[in-house]
Amino acid sequence: MNKFTKEVMFVGEMASGAKLTVPVYAFTADNNVAAPTVYIQANMHGAEVQGNAVIFQLLELLQQCNLQANITLVPYANPVGCNHKNGEYTLGRFDPITGENWNRMYHFDQAIIAPFVEQNLDASAEEIQTKFQQLLLAQIDKKLAHNIWGITTGQRIAYQLQRLAHQADIVLDLHTGPISSKHLYCPEYAQASAQYFDIEHTILIDNDFGGAMDEATFCPWWSLQQAYQASGRNFTMGEGAFKKESFTVELGSQEQIDLDVAKQDALSILSYLQAKGVIDNKQYQPQKMTRYACYLKDYKALYSPMGGMIDYLADFGKPLAAGEPLARILRMDNYGDGEALHYISLDQQVIPILHFASASVNQGTELYKVFCNYFEI
Repeated sequence: MNKFTKEVMFVGEMASGAKLTVPVYAFTADNNVAAPTVYIQANMHGAEVQGNAVIFQLLELLQQCNLQANITLVPYANPVGCNHKNGEYTLGRFDPITGENWNRMYHFDQAIIAPFVEQNLDASAEEIQTKFQQLLLAQIDKKLAHNIWGITTGQRIAYQLQRLAHQADIVLDLHTGPISSKHLYCPEYAQASAQYFDIEHTILIDNDFGGAMDEATFCPWWSLQQAYQASGRNFTMGEGAFKKESFTVELGSQEQIDLDVAKQDALSILSYLQAKGVIDNKQYQPQKMTRYACYLKDYKALYSPMGGMIDYLADFGKPLAAGEPLARILRMDNYGDGEALHYISLDQQVIPILHFASASVNQGTELYKVFCNYFEI
């Protein structure tokens, strides 16, 4: 049986002096196989709690696995967000002080790429990997170091997590939607890896940094690979020294956990880790299913044309024909002297992925997010 270690990482403190801490679990492989190392975190957004249940199930299962590489797991990644309640609801998506999305506070400075390539143009692949990882970690350490201006609570949490993530080759950031089906945010270059998860729907994202954890951990390496290519050295992203892959794994709906479903999600992650050589347990294989994908530009939000009470009609994950209703809006204020029911449809076939959590919406509320121009992968 594999043993894990547990540490408590200090990420800040409250006005009362109470410490903000995050649990960190780690498995260390006994062998010297050159398998990719792994970092998995959950609950960066307060209401998105299913990932904690998935990490619980992974901790249970990994103790019985044949480990080929080190794995670090962090539940409750944001101790402020998961405790940010308003009545019975967990808010926790935005920093209540700054208003910034908790998952948009990670760091990448594009300006480090060109000087690094110039200084290491003829270095070996192994040297490039080691030195560039050290540079990324030094950048985070510099951010965390005391200076006269300081950093926000959210940045301090994000940078501490990012420091752990930069030490891994594979990063999985576990999230959920409001009311949602399972789906995967996947870098375009890593599309082939999407087939190893038991997730039917994949969003292929650009190789651009927008502040999220997945982008913060693969975009630096993508930018580095592109810069070397421009200088005449060709490396393949996802292989060798550039074997970095990062995904945002959307596990369903927020504000709830299901331990049985979490076990299936854990098995899905293990099938991916088996495919990547992180574990050597061939019983973990991806399920056969039809997998659909679209590019991020074709992952569209539908906003409510009016205020009212929404009856969400469209099933998640199934193609919805053009003209078929996604929802209907009840306007009781119009009953008796106007139209009380209004149907909402689109003029193209789509796959609904998630919808707003509440039935009560204002005009302009994001009702649905859907795949357009989708294809099988």
